[in-house]
Amino acid sequence: MSATDSKSLRDPSRRKERRNRKKNTSRRNNPQAQMALKEHLREMRNRLIKSAIAAVIGAVAGFMVYNPFMQYITEPLQRLADSGRTATINYSSVGGSFNIMVEVALVLGVIFASPVWLYQLWAFITPALHKHERRYAMGFLAAAIPLFIGGCVLAITALPAAVYALTAFTPEGGANFVEANQYLRFFLQLILTFGVSCVIPVFLVGLNMLGLLSGRTILKSWRVVVVIVLVISAMAAPGPDPVTMLYLAIPLLVLFFVAVGLCLVLDRRRAKKAAKREAATGVTADSATSAEDLRKMG
Repeated sequence: MSATDSKSLRDPSRRKERRNRKKNTSRRNNPQAQMALKEHLREMRNRLIKSAIAAVIGAVAGFMVYNPFMQYITEPLQRLADSGRTATINYSSVGGSFNIMVEVALVLGVIFASPVWLYQLWAFITPALHKHERRYAMGFLAAAIPLFIGGCVLAITALPAAVYALTAFTPEGGANFVEANQYLRFFLQLILTFGVSCVIPVFLVGLNMLGLLSGRTILKSWRVVVVIVLVISAMAAPGPDPVTMLYLAIPLLVLFFVAVGLCLVLDRRRAKKAAKREAATGVTADSATSAEDLRKMG
């Protein structure tokens, strides 16, 4: 260290100036989010690290509930075996069961840690928002967390019925040797798909509030959305019984149309405010012109 640097460290005024400079560049004390690219990257890295730590802790909890979870999702196969049919989970390698355990624990960790990483996402975005927009963002966070978890739980409760329906096509005397990787991947992907699908309406409302997407634009695509939801629900609950498919589809469709309704209400409010501003601007302009005319007449 040079003599100049050593002197600056001993100087209280220089240390105070350095602390103030660091404080002014932090996101918390910078509501306009006027930060250098390096500061943005550092902030993003810190948020990602916190999210990763939460996911690791959630994965540890996933390891703890692995056995009850596996018992639940393999119960349909066990019922088939109890009825006299051959149905069992097949691990293709010596370490296959361990790999499955790790994969399940990681996915459960992401689900368990969803309040943390959703908050970190919100905390990274919110400094760029105005004060009233931050309140809305907190409302989005409060809605997104239970919706994501609720979507995952919805898929978990419906998946056993899907297994029953799929294995019902096995001919008499046939056997179901189910590959563990494919079986669990089907479960986990569908769980995450329904979790994310339940959060999408929240993001649609957010895009509408930012002025990027109007309610009428979203409403125009309702037929496409209905078809997509029904296809996903049919894939999750195949078979002749439509009850399980509707059990999955109806909550998603209700969330979508509620989001559309909110977007239309917000559009109407913005239109009224814009009309009031235009009217106020016109009155002010007329008043100014009248005053000017009076001065000329005088």
